[in-house]
Parts: sequence; structure tokens; C-alpha cells
Amino acid sequence: MIAQIWGRLWQGIQVLTAWLRPVRDDLAQQYLSIAEFALFMQMPRPDRQHHLRVLADLLKQGHQHPALLKAALLHDVGKSRYPFRLPEKTLVVLVKNFLPGKFRTWSQSPPQGWKRPFVISAHHPAWSAEMAAAAGMEVLPLELIARHQEKLKAAPQTEADQLLLLLQAADDRS
Repeated sequence: MIAQIWGRLWQGIQVLTAWLRPVRDDLAQQYLSIAEFALFMQMPRPDRQHHLRVLADLLKQGHQHPALLKAALLHDVGKSRYPFRLPEKTLVVLVKNFLPGKFRTWSQSPPQGWKRPFVISAHHPAWSAEMAAAAGMEVLPLELIARHQEKLKAAPQTEADQLLLLLQAADDRS
């Protein structure tokens, strides 16, 4: 749990300093269709930088599977449906870790008012997959996007499970 909190703290620092670093949107364009790239560009600068760090992490490890790379670039695009600010993200991480029952309850509300951040956190994988599907994305990257917060209960059984673990590890490191 401490490692997860530290990771989220690092992500917060990345968000706060996003304006200092360039965004290499052209790298995303190499892996996405025109419609998918348009989705990528809908995300705020810090989110695009996060997705590019996930992509860079996977590429550095030698991963080239097109579905994995597309999922790396669009797994959180559903968060762009509603504003999701750094203090809200921090609150969500704390509640998820220390009050998981409250998180589950609060995330089942409409995405409005003080419960909105919990709803965004819980439902953005499905929203991301819906948005990517509307852009014409293939089935395997859609599955990875939709499942990117899912914890496998057993050893990976399918190619999608194996790719999901790679995506989650890179996402956690960025």
C-alpha cells in the first residue's frame, strides 16, 4: 500500500509540473488511427504525458504488440468526460486504500457532486472503452482498456490477460 501511495504521489508531482515538459503527441500519432488520435488529443496535457510515459515504458522493455501500445495511449481517456483534478485524485486514492467499502458505495452514484471523483475513478475504464470503440478501435485493445483496473484472480490464461499485466505494471510505474 505504501508503494501505491508513493506512486500516486509521484503522479501528482508529474501533474503539477506538466507545463514544464513538452508533450510528444507525435509519438502517439504513430500508434493510433486518426480517430483514436483525436481521442488522445481530448485529454489534458498531464494525462497525455502520463499515457506517453506508459507507452515509453513498454517500448523500453521491447514490447511491440499493437493492442498493448494502443491501450497504453488511451486507457484513461474516459476521465476526460468529467473534470478530475489532482486533489480529487488524491482523495480517491486515500479512500480506496483506507475505506474501500465507502469507495465502492460512493462510486455507484451519478457522476455529480462530491461523489463525482469516486464515480470517475470506478467507471472510467468502461467509458474509455466506449469512447475508443466509437473511434473504431479493434477488440483486443478495447478489452485491455476496459479491464485495465481489474485484478486477475489467477495466473494469466489468455493473451489478453498477459498483455493486461504488462499494461498495469507500466501504468503503475508511470
